[in-house]
Amino acid sequence: MKRIYLLLVLLGSVVCVPAVRAQDSTAKPAAVTTPKLRFLLKLVPPRTTFANDMTPEEGKLIRQHADYWKAQFATGCVLIIGPVLDPKGVWGMAVLETSTEEEARTLAMNDPSVKAGLNKVELLPMELFLMKK
Repeated sequence: MKRIYLLLVLLGSVVCVPAVRAQDSTAKPAAVTTPKLRFLLKLVPPRTTFANDMTPEEGKLIRQHADYWKAQFATGCVLIIGPVLDPKGVWGMAVLETSTEEEARTLAMNDPSVKAGLNKVELLPMELFLMKK
């Protein structure tokens, strides 16, 4: 008997509470969120040997580059970032998560090493298949 009573109470709360909420005229509509887009950013250095033979001036730009991306990472728009240790030559990569492609492009073009003309960027849209939380 207790089980039947608990089942009825549970069913009543499942059915009645949403109905009461639906009738509540003061309830705020759910916020509409724009789905996030993801982009692979490839940072192309000026030469394949760059990681091993950068000049002091280039090293200064790379420190500015690192500081810039650390700040962007802190905002949440960078999911992952780092150098790719390709045997043909090290290059940089990041996965960006933004509302628009323009936003991702602006992030890429504002990299100090790109603005200075040292590095070039390639930006490619991605579709998310799996992502670790």
